[in-house]
Amino acid sequence: MASENDHAESVRALRQLRRMRTFYAGGAVLWAASAASVGWADPGSRQMWVSVALLVVFASLLTMTSLWLRRQQDGRTDEPVHHAAPRRTAWRRHASA
Repeated sequence: MASENDHAESVRALRQLRRMRTFYAGGAVLWAASAASVGWADPGSRQMWVSVALLVVFASLLTMTSLWLRRQQDGRTDEPVHHAAPRRTAWRRHASA
């Protein structure tokens, strides 16, 4: 059984992966726009190839992060996690005499 600390670390890791996925998606969009702009103005230039290389880097990081997130979410169960005892006490049934 996993401890509460392990669960909290797992939740933090998933949150961080989601943030990084957003960052990588933004970087991929910016480098795609840069590569398209420079490729239109000066096709085959060094600046275009650097933009394309950085686009490939950000796209691969985005892909790996998305796969890791999907794998983590598939491994989790849909059952709710109960961290505390129920609030109501159970009624004790006594047999009638």
